[in-house]
Amino acid sequence: MRKIIFSCLLVFSFIYVSAQEQYTVNGTTYQLKTAVEGHLDLLYNTINKQYRYFVRTKDGNITELTNTKGPDKHFQAEYKSQLADLTKDSSVSTSDLNFTLSDLEEFIKTYNASLGDSYNDTKATVKLRLGLFGGITNQPFVSNPNNTSVPFFGAELEGLSSMSSRHAGFFNITHALDHDDFQYTSTQLGLGYRYRFINQTVFNVYGNLTLATYTFSKQTYMLIGAPSETVKESNFQIPCSFGLGADIKVGSSGFITLAYNELFAVFTNNSNNFPVNVAIGYKFSL
Repeated sequence: MRKIIFSCLLVFSFIYVSAQEQYTVNGTTYQLKTAVEGHLDLLYNTINKQYRYFVRTKDGNITELTNTKGPDKHFQAEYKSQLADLTKDSSVSTSDLNFTLSDLEEFIKTYNASLGDSYNDTKATVKLRLGLFGGITNQPFVSNPNNTSVPFFGAELEGLSSMSSRHAGFFNITHALDHDDFQYTSTQLGLGYRYRFINQTVFNVYGNLTLATYTFSKQTYMLIGAPSETVKESNFQIPCSFGLGADIKVGSSGFITLAYNELFAVFTNNSNNFPVNVAIGYKFSL
C-alpha cells in the first residue's frame, strides 16, 4: 500500500509540473501556465500571492502585462496600452478590459479569432494523444540466460497541458510474447513522465521515466526427467526506469514514434545482458 501511495504522489507531482513551463522574461525565469494559445499566447501564474500575466507573440517575444499604482494610489492600467500595441492590426478594444484572468483570456481569444484561430467553448485541461507500437525486447529486468529477444506490442495514452509542452505524463500497456528458448510472457501496465529536451513542431526527442508498473507474467520451466512447471505471478514495482524516444510529425495530427526504453532503472536490477527494448509506432491527437 505504501508503494501505491508513493507512486501516486510521484505521478500527481509530475502532472502538476507538466501543466507549467519555464520562461525567461527580462533575465528572470518564471514557471508559467498557458491560458490561451494562438497568434498571441496568454501565460500566467500566481507569484508571491499575486497574479502575473504575460503575452507571448509568434516570434517568441514575451511581454509582462502591468497594472501598477501611481503616486495618487490609483492603478495606471498600463496593460491596456500594451495590449492595444500588440493587437493594433485588429479593431479589438481594450477600453473596458479588466485586469483579470477571465477578461484577459476573452480578449486574447477574441483577437486571435479575428485572425483565424478558433476555440472550443468546452475547455480541455489536458491534451491527449493515443499511440500504438511494437518492437523487440530481451526483458532487461528479467533473468534471460540465453539473451533471447522476443516481440512485444502495446498502446499508450499521453497527456500534455498543451501541444507544445515539454512535459507529459503517460500510461501504457505492453504485452511481450515468449520464445522456445525463453518461455516467459508478460503483460505490463505502466505510469510515467516524459520530458522533451528537443521540442520542435515537426520533431522532438525526449527522455522517459517509468515510475510505476504492475506486471502479470507467466514463465515455464523445463525440468529434466519431470514435467515442465509453469509459474504465474503478478507484482507491483516502482522501478524508475529510464529510456529515450522521438516523435516525427506526419500529417496534421500524427507522429511516427521511436523508442529505446529500459536502459537502466534506479530501484530494479538489470540482468547481465545489454538492455534491448526498441519500438516503432504511430501516435495521433485525440
